[in-house]
Amino acid sequence: MKNYGLKRIDRYIIKQFLGTYIFAIVLIISISVVFDINEKIDKFLKPEVTLREIVFDYYMNFVPYFANLFSPLFTFIAVIFFTSKLADNSEIIAMLSNGMSFRRLMLPYWISATIIALATFVLNAFVIPPANVSRINFQNKHLRNRAVEYVRNLQLEVEPGIIAYFDRYDDKSRMGRDFSLEHFEDKKLISRLTAKSIKYDTLYNWTIIDYMIRDFDGMYEHISSGSRKDTTLTIVPSDFLISVDDCEKMTTPQLATYISRQKKRGIGNIQTFEIEYHKRFAAIMAAFILTSIGASLSSRKIKGGMGLYIGIGIGLSFSYILFTTITSTFAISGYVSPMVAAWIPNILYTFIAIYLYRRAPN
Repeated sequence: MKNYGLKRIDRYIIKQFLGTYIFAIVLIISISVVFDINEKIDKFLKPEVTLREIVFDYYMNFVPYFANLFSPLFTFIAVIFFTSKLADNSEIIAMLSNGMSFRRLMLPYWISATIIALATFVLNAFVIPPANVSRINFQNKHLRNRAVEYVRNLQLEVEPGIIAYFDRYDDKSRMGRDFSLEHFEDKKLISRLTAKSIKYDTLYNWTIIDYMIRDFDGMYEHISSGSRKDTTLTIVPSDFLISVDDCEKMTTPQLATYISRQKKRGIGNIQTFEIEYHKRFAAIMAAFILTSIGASLSSRKIKGGMGLYIGIGIGLSFSYILFTTITSTFAISGYVSPMVAAWIPNILYTFIAIYLYRRAPN
């Protein structure tokens, strides 16, 4: 048991790993911010865009979002970089020749990967989503508006047995056109409300305008109408005005609740939310997989040195990110489930990690 306690060499590797990881984040994020400013400078110079908004609403939230998004890349680069230095200086050979197994050598790597994985999950699940609200609102207001502001031919289940239909809903005016609300019991229609328009007021409060209600009782039908009626519907516009960025604004518990509620209401275009939910958990394993690949790959001292390893490492990490994007596209198209799409890259790269680990020096 004593052999598996943390020793000076373990603390040295952990310090090198996490230090290089942070250095890679700072370096690459700095470069990314410069390029991003250069790309958006014409929009930043508009009179209505203030410096405070650019710094605090956008970049203060852009930096942690971007850093966490590409955490697997930074992890891989960090492992490749400092492990190649250890191998190039024959430090790994010295450790192994003194009786340390490669498995024991990996202990500080896995401890570091655990720290990164936990930090990534906490940031993904609870910290970054609230910060994304300001960033995305800034983007929609000043850069590129990706918010969904209207919907057509919408049908959803408000409550069990109660079906709502909008021919069109416009979020700017908060008005819905050609609205209907049908109430079923034991698969039989017992009442149907139709209205020329409906206006959203506040949470669950709606105003129905120019309406007619038909109540069915066997062979009998009772009709009532009016010009205006305040009512409560357990839906809000955000339930059906689904933007591609909305999933990034939700914490993981909020995502789980939202997905469950939307499925019960029969809303189908929530694949992006399901992918985001599963990717947050898959990112935990990604830290361990890419750490194992990076350490196994760069622990050998070969001709070509660090530059070759960094090139291979960047290629593998970008292929991982690309593969994740491709599988997400398949999930959105309905070819695979969102959970499978989120985990396929990890499964594939786990086999690569096992293969390289077995070939690593022992």
